[in-house]
Amino acid sequence: MTTSEPPTSEPVGAEPFAADATTVEAYLRRIGARRPERADAAALRELHLLHLRAVPFENLSIHLGEPVVLEEKALLDKVVGARRGGFCYEVNTAFAVLLRGLGYEVALLQGRVIGPHGKPGIPYDHMALLVETAEGERWLADVGFGDHSHFPLAFDARDDQEDPGGVFRIAETADGDLDVSRDGKPQYRLEPRPRELADFAAGAWYHQTSPDSHFPRSLICSRLTEEGRITLSAPKLIIRVHGEREERVLDGDDEVRKAYRELFGIELDVLPAVRSGILNSDPE
Repeated sequence: MTTSEPPTSEPVGAEPFAADATTVEAYLRRIGARRPERADAAALRELHLLHLRAVPFENLSIHLGEPVVLEEKALLDKVVGARRGGFCYEVNTAFAVLLRGLGYEVALLQGRVIGPHGKPGIPYDHMALLVETAEGERWLADVGFGDHSHFPLAFDARDDQEDPGGVFRIAETADGDLDVSRDGKPQYRLEPRPRELADFAAGAWYHQTSPDSHFPRSLICSRLTEEGRITLSAPKLIIRVHGEREERVLDGDDEVRKAYRELFGIELDVLPAVRSGILNSDPE
């Protein structure tokens, strides 16, 4: 996928979008949550889990020719209004708007995904959230990394953190960054300095267009379930239930369209297609 110039975002220094009460209530309905009485850690844990179960991690826009616009209102329209998902920049930004509307303090953090050879990716490779509760507790929230922690991680803890998704640890690097690992394997490196949404425009553009990014080369639509995870890399469907994995190839466009609708709540008139014709062998 190529276009003549990178997408624009909100101007540097712009105030974060403030969601009104109607927008917040619509978002809560989208993820099946009730409005919490207080912006505390318990409510954040519940919101995080429900978000992962309701809003898929997906890159369909890239393969539908839809622009990925890093602007809060546009992302709310997509995630809440159109009942879609997105990749990290999209769903974490939308989640940040919801959390601010509920009284949390939220900062955007830039991360670099650790590759198979242990080297970090490009700057602004990933977005995660630093969330502060009404009690002043700090948490690392991330609903945009696919198969990851089910609950937020204690941002200032440096020991193992047990989670249904594995054992996580946040460790400081020699340069003052933070390495987030899962089951002993580094996942991404975070810079603790807060960033603005416009800062992520180049990273989002890279992942929409670069042949070095896996997003333009594969289809992914995945969400957490109570029993495990459902992943559709059409036409391949992968269902994990209590550690058991089932994989099958869907038969034709009608079955693929039905899977998007019934498993992810996504209605598609036109199915996304990888333009390069290259699919990852295993999106998980």
